[in-house]
Amino acid sequence: MKSDIEIAQAATMKPIREIAAGIGINDDELELYGNYKAKVELSLIDRLKDRPNGKYIDVTAITPTPLGEGKTVTTIGLSLGLNKIGKKVVTCIRQPSLGPVFGIKGGAAGGGYSQVIPMEDFNLHFTGDVHAVGAANNLLSAFIDASLMHGNPFDIDPYSITWNRVVDISDRVLRNIVVGLGGQTNGIPREAGYDITVASEVMAILAMATDRKDLRERLGRIVIGTNSKGKPVTAEDLKCAGSMAVLMKDAIKPNLIQTVENTPVFVHAGPFANIAQGNNSIIEDRMALKLGDYVVTESGFGADMGAEKFLNIKCRYSGLKPDCAVVVATIRALKMHSGKFNIVAGKPMDPGLMNEDLDAVEKGCANLEAHIENLKKFGLPVVVAINHFTTDTEKEVELVRLRAQAAGADEVALSEVWAKGGEGGKELAEAVVRACEQPSEFKFLYPDSYSIKQKIETIATEIYGADGVDFSPAAEAKLKLYTEMGFSHLPICMAKTHLSLSHDPTLKGRPKGYRLPVRDIRASVGAGFLYPLCGDMRTMPGLPSHPAGMDIDIDENGVVSGLF
Repeated sequence: MKSDIEIAQAATMKPIREIAAGIGINDDELELYGNYKAKVELSLIDRLKDRPNGKYIDVTAITPTPLGEGKTVTTIGLSLGLNKIGKKVVTCIRQPSLGPVFGIKGGAAGGGYSQVIPMEDFNLHFTGDVHAVGAANNLLSAFIDASLMHGNPFDIDPYSITWNRVVDISDRVLRNIVVGLGGQTNGIPREAGYDITVASEVMAILAMATDRKDLRERLGRIVIGTNSKGKPVTAEDLKCAGSMAVLMKDAIKPNLIQTVENTPVFVHAGPFANIAQGNNSIIEDRMALKLGDYVVTESGFGADMGAEKFLNIKCRYSGLKPDCAVVVATIRALKMHSGKFNIVAGKPMDPGLMNEDLDAVEKGCANLEAHIENLKKFGLPVVVAINHFTTDTEKEVELVRLRAQAAGADEVALSEVWAKGGEGGKELAEAVVRACEQPSEFKFLYPDSYSIKQKIETIATEIYGADGVDFSPAAEAKLKLYTEMGFSHLPICMAKTHLSLSHDPTLKGRPKGYRLPVRDIRASVGAGFLYPLCGDMRTMPGLPSHPAGMDIDIDENGVVSGLF
């Protein structure tokens, strides 16, 4: 079997103008980045504003293993399958960060015969959007420290500053730093830190903005800390928001590329899914829905993370209503959720995961059932996609099918897109078409009028299955502060591990009999949400002992190798 990059490099790409024309994008609405990728002007949305939207499908997953369970592969493969059965489809995904590409996870282009291309460009720099986010973020950091040095006219409390610098490389030594050393001319010494760029609130804002005006206003609302009286200090106060918006003037335009089967793919924004909302941009989806009869988008991590945020946050701001949700499951992940097996990224797989084990699958299905039931609470038809591995047995697949149907799944389909591309996605595509024909009674999990505490408790009990929430004294203080500041109307973006339905990554399956601890609450006012911290959250990853970057290289002809 060829490697992912070998499959991608062997694919025949069509000029991006041809891909664009095939879905109705005019030539003057394209900003070309070579022959095979382009940005699309926002004017397209206004031109097509009276055209009805296509069907809106969100691909999510069960609680994943540390290896991931093929959600992006399935997102792309479902699109390929829809194309195979004659549907006009547009795919919408996020842009990957360089951190995972050179770290342990690798890229995010899909895999096998279900990929986006050019795969190397997609995973490496692409059109520079992530760097624009980093420049805008770090410009605000520079404004903050310059203001402190030049007399602190906004009376910023240095101990209240929550705004970090960013870099799009996993570099753990930068998590906690001291700036301003070396004398008076180098600024005021204070503790600070770095996050990875995709964890920046600027990235979350890019994904939430509905147009340029909204982007500019959201950047202005960023709260960097408070003054000595406890009042918020914003990017607008510092007179930095306008310059930040200028740095983002091209990044706000979605990017267009293609799959290995030459179907169109929009790529835009890449916010973290365990800190931020973990979904691609509203602008991207709005554009795609005017161009395709079916739009397939993807939410980060499991349905308790990216999909819950897609439904409660992204759809709340966009006004868009999904027609169905697809939950990706694998036999190996269900076996892990039985508690019998442990999967560690970078270490050999337990041989038991390769053998038929109906008891482990049966027990692990509790996790799948929780996600199905949770998505049903939003009033959506649910399709379960069993991402097929060669070691799966017919009995294991049939068991998952029966348990999923009993839990309320409207459709269950086997997905073989990694090995077969669009042909392997036809069963799933037909299931999704049937699900989209059913009535969707989409609703939010909570109203805006709920208090901050009520919203957190609703997510904890209804989605995570917790018995309740324990708020630390620091979190209780933030509840009071943010309510007084007028932020209680904002939706909640929970920050917790993606490796469990609970806050504890060691609790697999469907944890019960626990309470969710909230140690702190922070505000991303520009992005438009509050994020409670449930456990220790890393916003700057570190490299493993053998990072993926060790295996990446380029030859004298410019051909990249080692990406996966």
